[in-house]
Amino acid sequence: MRIMATEVLKAEKLVKVFTGAARQQVLYDVSLSVDRGQFVTIMGKSGCGKSTLLYLLSTLDTDYEGKVTIMGREVTGLDEEELAKFRCEHIGFVFQFHYLLPEFTALENVMLPALKLGRWDRADVERRAMDKLRQMEMDGFARQPSGKLSGGQQQRVAIARALINEPDLILADEPTGNLDSANTEKVIGIFRELAQQGNTIIVVTHDRDLAERADRIVELADGKIVG
Repeated sequence: MRIMATEVLKAEKLVKVFTGAARQQVLYDVSLSVDRGQFVTIMGKSGCGKSTLLYLLSTLDTDYEGKVTIMGREVTGLDEEELAKFRCEHIGFVFQFHYLLPEFTALENVMLPALKLGRWDRADVERRAMDKLRQMEMDGFARQPSGKLSGGQQQRVAIARALINEPDLILADEPTGNLDSANTEKVIGIFRELAQQGNTIIVVTHDRDLAERADRIVELADGKIVG
């Protein structure tokens, strides 16, 4: 059963420190709130902490101070099994590198998260996966091995995969970083359309054009929100 909330994500006073040969603080008391249907981009120079922040918000990194709440549930402090289940149900990921299985077809790659979730039978999962590929204008390539697709096509398949479980929150880390201008424009258009449909999207990017097409830009500098 889905939890309904206007505020999809809330981060409070996040502090991240890397320890090792030398202690390095990357985030300083970062607080952020994102509502349903918002398309938010996080920008800043390399090393400012934006990708680190995204990994904290995604629950993939749990070693931090502060609190993260998603869909009204505090996820800080949950064990790995609970977090894995929560991510599968509520969060979709798109990375700079698509991480598709090259020997699997586009359709099979999109189906994988839904098969893992186990909410629908296989026939329904395949139908849903085809719907997502159609939304990305990739249904004509559904039966092709993903390794045979172009970079832009693979990224659109990766977005379809992120959407298959109907997540409440879509997180993307430099999703256009390896794309040419034509495919970058397609991906930006997809994110805009998804936000207009009520999806909540947070994108880390260096691409100013992508950022300015969002509803809101969060600027980071030296581990702090500055704008």
